[in-house]
Amino acid sequence: MKNPLDFAALDAAVENVHRAGMPGLFAEVRDGDQVWHGAAGVADVDTGRPVTADMRHRVGSITKTFTAAAVLQQAESGRIGLDTPIGRYLPEPVPGGRGDAITVRMLINHTSGLAEYLPYAYPSLKAYPVLADTGPQSLDDHRLTRFDPAELIEMGVTAPPVGTPGGTPGVYSNTNYLLLVQILEQVTGTTAERSITRNVIERAGLRDTGFPTGPYVDGPHSRLYEAWFGMIDPPRDYSAYDMSWVGPSASLISTVSDLNRFYGLLLAGEIVSPSSLAQMQRTVPVVSQEGKIIDYGLGLHPTRAPGQGTFWGHGGTVWGGGALAMTRADGRRRMAVAVNLQRWNGLDCAGRPQPHPIDDALATLYRVAMYG
Repeated sequence: MKNPLDFAALDAAVENVHRAGMPGLFAEVRDGDQVWHGAAGVADVDTGRPVTADMRHRVGSITKTFTAAAVLQQAESGRIGLDTPIGRYLPEPVPGGRGDAITVRMLINHTSGLAEYLPYAYPSLKAYPVLADTGPQSLDDHRLTRFDPAELIEMGVTAPPVGTPGGTPGVYSNTNYLLLVQILEQVTGTTAERSITRNVIERAGLRDTGFPTGPYVDGPHSRLYEAWFGMIDPPRDYSAYDMSWVGPSASLISTVSDLNRFYGLLLAGEIVSPSSLAQMQRTVPVVSQEGKIIDYGLGLHPTRAPGQGTFWGHGGTVWGGGALAMTRADGRRRMAVAVNLQRWNGLDCAGRPQPHPIDDALATLYRVAMYG
C-alpha cells in the first residue's frame, strides 16, 4: 500500500521554513497509522542547540479548544447552559444589560462584543491595531508580572465595545475566555486548570500537556524569539514568562504529538459527545487578531481547500512562539506545527505587515502536511 504521506516533501517543506528565516520549528503529521516527525533549525540561536520534534512548547490559544471542551462537558451535565445569559453565573464582572444579553455561547464563539484587554494591560500596545504606533517595551516590563484575571476582565469589559452581543462578524477577544474560565470555576468548585486537566487533558491521555506553575517551561523546549514587527532586532527570547497575562485561555504547554492525539480524539467524539462536537463546529464569521474574517465555532475553526476535506483545529501565539494544529474531519490526517519566532513581518511605509518568505514557506508546509 502506498504511503499516503510524502516524507521527502515534508522534510523539504520544514527545512524551507527554516531557510526562509525561522530559527527553529518542529512538526508531526499523521495519516492513519503513518507518522512523520520533522524538525529544522535551532532551539537556541546562541548555542546552536537543535530543535527536536519531541520538545514541549507554549501553544497559546490552542488552549481555547481545551477550555471550550471543558465548558461543553459541563453543558452536557446541565451545569452550564450555552444560551444562558452570563449574568446568571457572573453578575459582578459584566453588570447590567450586557450581562443579560451576552450568553455563554457568545463568549465561546467571540460574538459577545467585549473588547480585547491586552492593549490595556500592555501600555506600549495601546495603539493596537495601529501597529506602527505600538512598541515592545511592555513585553519586557511584564515578564514576571502576576496579573489578576479579574482586573484583566475589567479592562476588557470597560473598554469600548467592539460589537453588539450576538452580532456578526464577532471580534476575537481573550476577555471572552477569561470570563469562561470564571464560569467554569464557579460551576465546578475548583480551578479551571484542575478542571481542564482532569476532564480534558487526562481524559485524552496526554502525557506532556499541562498548565505552567511558574514562568518556565519544564522539560526539553526551545527558546522563543519575538521580533514585534521588526522593532526588536535581533529578536529577543521570551521563553521564560509569567503566563497569567492569558491564564487558562492561552497558557497550555504541549507537544505536537499530544496536540494531534487530542484533536483526533475530539473529532471522534471521545472528549465531548457527538452532539456537543456538532455545536463546536457551528461557525460564525469572526474578525481574527490579524484583522481577517475567519469562520469560528466553539473553540474550533475550519480550514478548507477546493476538492479537499475540511480540517478543524486552532492556532495560537505567545510572545515569541506559535503553533497550529489541524485535523481532518474524519480524524485520519492530522498536523501539528510549532515555531519559535513570532511577528517576523516588518512594517511598510503605511504601517502594514510586509510579506516575508516565512509566510509562503509555512503555507507550503501546511499544504503538504494537510493535503500532500
